[in-house]
Amino acid sequence: MSRPTARVLTLLELLQSGGTRTVAELADRLGVEGRTVRRYVDQLIDLDVPVESVRGRYGGYRLAPTYRLPPLMLSDDEALAVLLGLVAGRRAGLTTTEHTASETASAKIRRVLPKHIARRLDTLLEALAFTDQLGEFDTPDAGVLLTIADAVRHRRPVSIRYTDRDGRRSERTLHAYGIVAHAGRWYVTGTDTQIGEARTFRLDRIADARTLPGSFEAPVGPGPAQRVLSAFATAEYRHEVTLRIYGTVEQIRARLPASVASLEEHEHEHEHEPEAGQDRATERWLRVELRAERLEWLPPVLASLDRPFVIERPDELRDLVTALADRLASYARQA
Repeated sequence: MSRPTARVLTLLELLQSGGTRTVAELADRLGVEGRTVRRYVDQLIDLDVPVESVRGRYGGYRLAPTYRLPPLMLSDDEALAVLLGLVAGRRAGLTTTEHTASETASAKIRRVLPKHIARRLDTLLEALAFTDQLGEFDTPDAGVLLTIADAVRHRRPVSIRYTDRDGRRSERTLHAYGIVAHAGRWYVTGTDTQIGEARTFRLDRIADARTLPGSFEAPVGPGPAQRVLSAFATAEYRHEVTLRIYGTVEQIRARLPASVASLEEHEHEHEHEPEAGQDRATERWLRVELRAERLEWLPPVLASLDRPFVIERPDELRDLVTALADRLASYARQA
């Protein structure tokens, strides 16, 4: 595909995203001059794409409200991939629409599949099983998701109306670094300009999003996914837990992932050394910090690690671990 043709298609995609686009904005996005943008618009009009010219200070180009895309043509393999993606996304909770929309989209694709492909797909779906139960997920608004994605891509501030977990509503300006899907939910991470700190927001709690003028530079350092995991690990909860665990990072992360706990090296000259025979080149004392609303789940996790550990705080966790050990010892003594 030639570059001018590719730019014309890119122009159509930009106009399809909605709203009025100025000539200067389109020229910047396409990497061409304003007169070239006008020539591309003429080419779209020649293809019967209804591009409207909007006059005034904030004028530019937009698509006529009644314009709809032509029918989408997919090969058998492409249709199968899309349909399986809908099924898997719905099972994982990674959908931005109600289940009805996902089901009707699946039905439309199934209708255009050849009968032999449809039969094979039905056989696959009947044989397919998921290890996780299908839960109830709060899905974000598709318009909000796409607006924030555009702000992330072009490094533009975005204004959001947000409702936190306590029901408090606020309007914020966000420099969004990225969108992350985690554990069946969608999140956006970025700098809240009002407080000047990095924050993570659930997308399903954002009622409205609109792009603002200006731009910003994304900070260096961890990527969006790592920022979201770190935010989970340091979130405010009822209990603050500090441990020292002897083992490798991989051993500890198998039970306490980055979304739950933070790890750092720990050195102490009087620290109890484990028994000989262990691989000391990779195993060492690591400080583990996490926050939790409840502590009852943690003693079984520590037991499953089967690594030496020291509880620094809280004392309540030490009591729970002792109680679990006593119960296990009592069960083991039973005939």
